[in-house]
Amino acid sequence: MEKTDETIPSREELAVYIEEAAVSVTNNYEEAPAVLMVDDAVIGTLGNFSASIGKAKSKKTFNVSAIAASALSGRTVLRYRSMFPENKRKILYIDTEQGRHHCQQVLKRILRLAEMPDDKVPENLIMLSLRKFAPRVRLLIVEEAIGTTPDLGLVIIDGIRDFLYDINSSSESTEVISKFMQWTDDKQIHIHTVLHQNKNDEHARGHIGTELNNKAETILQVEVDKDDKAISVVEAVHIRDRDFEPFAFRINEDVLPELVEPYLSKEKKSGRPTKEPFDPQREIPEPVHRAAVDAAFANGNIGSYDDYLERLKEAYGLHNVKLGYNKAVKVATFLGNKQMVIKEGKNYILNPEYHY
Repeated sequence: MEKTDETIPSREELAVYIEEAAVSVTNNYEEAPAVLMVDDAVIGTLGNFSASIGKAKSKKTFNVSAIAASALSGRTVLRYRSMFPENKRKILYIDTEQGRHHCQQVLKRILRLAEMPDDKVPENLIMLSLRKFAPRVRLLIVEEAIGTTPDLGLVIIDGIRDFLYDINSSSESTEVISKFMQWTDDKQIHIHTVLHQNKNDEHARGHIGTELNNKAETILQVEVDKDDKAISVVEAVHIRDRDFEPFAFRINEDVLPELVEPYLSKEKKSGRPTKEPFDPQREIPEPVHRAAVDAAFANGNIGSYDDYLERLKEAYGLHNVKLGYNKAVKVATFLGNKQMVIKEGKNYILNPEYHY
């Protein structure tokens, strides 16, 4: 009988459960093996689950694609590292929202990130699209897939909300999280799931979000950078291990997430909100950026960072945009992130093939 079944167990069954749950001071219990890391910080162990949360369009799926690619290849992807045992190399990727065409694009993205051919069926990656099924059926399908997939080590579920009829139902939420705890413990796997944040604050949505915060070993937040909307920032909002420095990624011309380096993380301040920081994308129209960049590079490449900033200040000034040093630095960062300007050695070069 399932440990999470609502049927009341018999006394004999309860006795078995008690014996199974007993902890002895003389027995040797292995520490849960670390299988997912960011740098040297452990974000995932076998027998536990974690989650990525973020608002709509924060690129959460790109983030979990990087996690899957690291687990599949054993390589560092973005800043994710993986160390799955040989008998735990299989990955089950569950998408509850999208149809098969979109899921195929995600599958190909994972393979490219893992530096594997995207026209050949991968040996250790299974993807399921569960969009058309009812929430209860989705849960049963995942349970069956977890129970019957050999050498399973990692399960990614994008997203957990679609296992529930009511996102604020305490009973449904408890049932789903209880399933996660049962599956991870019985099968000694790691589950990483995805959930949206509320629009008006940073809390994970609904009662299921509360349960995730209480039970997950790591909660990662994926958030659009306030100074550059093309960048997404990943940080730990809850982690049992040591914290890690937030990192950022953007989507490159191959539609793959790539690390933004260097990236200086920003401290979050409490109290009354201050004035919005200068945002080159929001405050300067696209035609002005294009014209100013052309003017800045009218005489060719620029050989130093200081000269680059001075040329930017002059060029934007021609279009009635006054830039001090700090604003010029932000504009330079914005142009680099957009790949309108690229750096080769010490030279700054206008990229003729950029796409705004």
